[in-house]
Amino acid sequence: MRRSRLAGALLSVLALALATTGCGGADPGTDTGRTNAAAPQNATAPANRVEPLTTTHRPRLPVTVDSADGRTVEVTSADRIVPLTGSLSEIVFTLGLGDQVVARDITATFAQAAKLPVVTRAHDVSAESVLSLRPTVVIADTSTGPAEAIGQIRDAGIALVVVEPAKSLADVGTRIDAVAAALGVTAAGTELKNRTEQRIAAVQKDIPAHEDGRKPRVAFLYLRGSASVYLLGGSDSGASSLLEAAGAVDAGKESGLTKDFTAITSEALAKAAPDAILVMTKGLGSVGGPAGLVKIPGVAETPAGMDRRVVSVDDGVLLNYGPRTDQVLKSIVGQLYANGK
Repeated sequence: MRRSRLAGALLSVLALALATTGCGGADPGTDTGRTNAAAPQNATAPANRVEPLTTTHRPRLPVTVDSADGRTVEVTSADRIVPLTGSLSEIVFTLGLGDQVVARDITATFAQAAKLPVVTRAHDVSAESVLSLRPTVVIADTSTGPAEAIGQIRDAGIALVVVEPAKSLADVGTRIDAVAAALGVTAAGTELKNRTEQRIAAVQKDIPAHEDGRKPRVAFLYLRGSASVYLLGGSDSGASSLLEAAGAVDAGKESGLTKDFTAITSEALAKAAPDAILVMTKGLGSVGGPAGLVKIPGVAETPAGMDRRVVSVDDGVLLNYGPRTDQVLKSIVGQLYANGK
């Protein structure tokens, strides 16, 4: 689960889930296979790696940037970088600065970051762990916490830049630009932004036409079976923009759910009437895979449940809205239209 999209919204509901399962490395699934028999799980998804720019851009520092928490921050060195969310790590590595990253958040699950020390516990930042690595710049977003830890890092004299979270495709370029500016690689940011936007547009060109003119209705479910957490995404879940870009309708949003998430009920699912269900891979595994998913009350009675039409994407990338969003979109499109629907 991406902290920038879900943690604030679900904090009261998921306190136990976050403490006991985490999101980047917990919840080992027993069955993460795709239920739509026409295609294998994540048939179009590449290996879990980021693709750095081929052009080398050296940081031009010092720079002074506006932090999203209202502060002005001077960054004098990018020699030791600590990004405090997985999505921010993805951007930093893809900008070509991975060698300068000295730590990771638990949600940074891509291969190049795997050996870095983790500086979060569940979803809380450990100020002591961060400071022990002597960072020269720390990048967070507005949902990073707790506030005491952020304050402790700042009080130690570390340049800490806060950026706004990305919630839709429209935020991808802005977020890349903000991170690049903070690290003194503005030109790299422009290059990466253009590359990402072009790749997203290329995926959208290949979306199959709807034979009957009707867009598929897709419900985004957040699942953590080990904590008995079963939620249906609404208009602010973070998935709407992806589904709409994939030529689909966000069934939860369309059914009138204006919040981020609501507890799954048979009534809510019946109203949403999804043709397909979007889930995170570990979430699907946590309920026992496809067979367990349809045992959740109301799922089996939906068109998606009856057709076993499920789309799953890795937890560590689904809602990042960053340099790999084209891959996420391609995976969703490939799975959603596997049967020509």
